[in-house]
Amino acid sequence: MRILIATAGSRGDVAPYTGLGAELARAGHEVTLAATDGFAALAEGAGLGFRRLPADARAHGGAGGRRDLLRTAAAFVTELGRGFADAVADGTDLLLLSATTAPLGWHLAEATGVPSLGVYLQPTAPTGDFPPAVTGTRSLGRAGNRAAGRFALRMADRVYAPAVAELRRRLGLPPLTAAAMRRRRERADWPVLHGFSTALVPRPADWRPGLEVVGTFWPHVGAGERLPAGLEDFLRAGPRPVLVGFGSMAAGEGDRLSEIAVAALRRAGLRGILQSGAAGLAAGGDDLFTVGEVPHALLFPRLAAVVHHAGAGTTAAALRAGVPAVAVPVTADQPFWAARLAALGAAPAPVPLRALTVERLAAALTLVTSRQTYTAAAARAARHMAGEDGAGRALKTIERVARDGNGRGGSAGQ
Repeated sequence: MRILIATAGSRGDVAPYTGLGAELARAGHEVTLAATDGFAALAEGAGLGFRRLPADARAHGGAGGRRDLLRTAAAFVTELGRGFADAVADGTDLLLLSATTAPLGWHLAEATGVPSLGVYLQPTAPTGDFPPAVTGTRSLGRAGNRAAGRFALRMADRVYAPAVAELRRRLGLPPLTAAAMRRRRERADWPVLHGFSTALVPRPADWRPGLEVVGTFWPHVGAGERLPAGLEDFLRAGPRPVLVGFGSMAAGEGDRLSEIAVAALRRAGLRGILQSGAAGLAAGGDDLFTVGEVPHALLFPRLAAVVHHAGAGTTAAALRAGVPAVAVPVTADQPFWAARLAALGAAPAPVPLRALTVERLAAALTLVTSRQTYTAAAARAARHMAGEDGAGRALKTIERVARDGNGRGGSAGQ
């Protein structure tokens, strides 16, 4: 079966699908990853084909208020919609859609009759259990949370509206709004497999049929991959260090954040690894090491703690390694995951990036590295996650959808 996985965004939005894709390929399927610029090597390293989607999340990046976030999201989605059909239409038997690409992919599935399935990294469906992942962490009560969830979906519909209208014209489809298509998918119980752990987010009982939490989709790590020799030397040279990294966040803030990180680590008496990321973190000294992209699965189990931006993938990787965290969320769903870490007891209260100081970071680092309760909570979550097989469960469902034809609302045309 020819399977195309379509996702868009930063590395954290793409890398988890390399593991899912590799699992599907091992089962004998021909898998192609469609993603935005810069991720061809990730796909090829996992043995997957690659198609470029016509947008670049980096061009629309940067933290800001909610209004800025909506504006940059709309610009990104509009760019993504132009050429989306060209990237994913040909030679596909099954279309797997991320939360970002689904509102476009539904229309392509309608036009082509290709079955589709959701493979999401965040919870997006309204529930009384928690507020929307993209709007904050304060519970509004069960009724309030559900209302906020519905409002968040309507806001997403607005973001996608221009791109959807343009895409449907291009595909020769009659007019249909983004909101109307979403409601059609919901009524059809369109299946969505959520690639995160129930240790972090158990499946809400009030979700509709077709929404499942299968376990984390881990990025592919090749059998021969190793950490760089210099990093290996540093790890062996002393006590377990702390990693500080903010992934694709905080571009242009490298000097400030590097100074804070170095001062906080030294105040807490800890060795440190600075992961450069988009911010460009860097520092030198016998007690410090700067590194670029390395597999979390190889590095994190050898750390004392991780200071990170609370992206979904990094949050899960630290827990999988049984390592406590200091969450420094920036925007979007990051405060949600940071709050889940704190609720598990694997991290203290989050420190938002805009409020990060040497004093606050040093105090948090001292706390998580001196109190075993944080490590114990992370270890409990790691044992739970070890019993999950997100890619394996997804494979079984995907093959069932293929056997059944369109599955439950598999094609957006139904």
